[in-house]
Amino acid sequence: MVELVHPRPSPDTLPSVSVIVTCYNYGAYVEQAIRSALDQTGVDVDVVAVDDQSTDDSVSLIRRLAAEDSRVRLIDRKSNGGAVVAFNTGLAVARGDYIVRLDADDLLTPGALSRATSLGIALPGVGLIYSHPLHFTDGEPLPRARIEPTRWRVWHGQSWLLGRIRTGLSVITSPEVVIRRSVLDEVGPMRNLEHTHDFELWLRLSAISEVAYIEGADQAWHREHARSLSRSVRSVAHDLRGRREAFDVLFGWADGRIANAPALRDLARHALATEALSDLAAMRRRTAPLNADLEAELIAFAIESDPAVTATAEWKDAARAADEPPVARLLSRARTRIRFELEGRRWSRTGVFRDR
Repeated sequence: MVELVHPRPSPDTLPSVSVIVTCYNYGAYVEQAIRSALDQTGVDVDVVAVDDQSTDDSVSLIRRLAAEDSRVRLIDRKSNGGAVVAFNTGLAVARGDYIVRLDADDLLTPGALSRATSLGIALPGVGLIYSHPLHFTDGEPLPRARIEPTRWRVWHGQSWLLGRIRTGLSVITSPEVVIRRSVLDEVGPMRNLEHTHDFELWLRLSAISEVAYIEGADQAWHREHARSLSRSVRSVAHDLRGRREAFDVLFGWADGRIANAPALRDLARHALATEALSDLAAMRRRTAPLNADLEAELIAFAIESDPAVTATAEWKDAARAADEPPVARLLSRARTRIRFELEGRRWSRTGVFRDR
């Protein structure tokens, strides 16, 4: 744990931050996203807005904002390459010492960049800075954001990484992250993964630098709506496969950078296998009709990820879940719900779940 320090840079040495806003048919949101970056104080901010061949009015909106404010640059891609290509295109021209990836449907809270760069200035070994995101449903008012941090929590990067390996879970949405550019240059750009490209990048950054969490403040608003990328994962098994792929890419890149990499790769696969079985047990305890195809997917995924999982307590629990009497099912669901609530509170306060 690190107490807060508040460096006060002089006006001519403000930390520079490039916010890369990626947009595809988000004309309804993109102006709000860009203005949330331009309104940041205490930093020298510029916005690289990358439009990925939108068919709505996104480009004209961004072009107008660029004409009004020289800090906005439009990159109008001539072909649709997807979120990863769009971000990497913006990264190639970004000038800031710190980088933020902001989807065009999300927003930064007031003071977010100043809070993060103050930490970065005080602790130059930190390459990945994040805090709590506020999730809200499209059409609702923005929830009130906390803007006064209480303290900083700092990890040796590979210690933080070990927590992600042990649980198989990401603890970051995306817009709440600020990255030190020099560290990002060292690990390389985002990899072309379908749904876990950001997760894999956080893993790589933590492998070579310290990680910090800003307690007590909300760094971003993450919008939930039908077309958001986080809603487009097709199934629980699809999400699990995406996270397994992220770990496989990480350890393929590791090449001596991470101690005991083969054993840690197996540990990550074991965590995902047991998660699949826990999901299967929870599904079997519901009152709704069972989804035989999803059951088969989860079982196949678990065994593919870790053949030894058939000897675990999670395997036995999933096997007996469907045959439990109604009262036992209710108690199991209640215990699961309480555990999730407690872990959610811990995540909100500390930035991590309880490691297994």
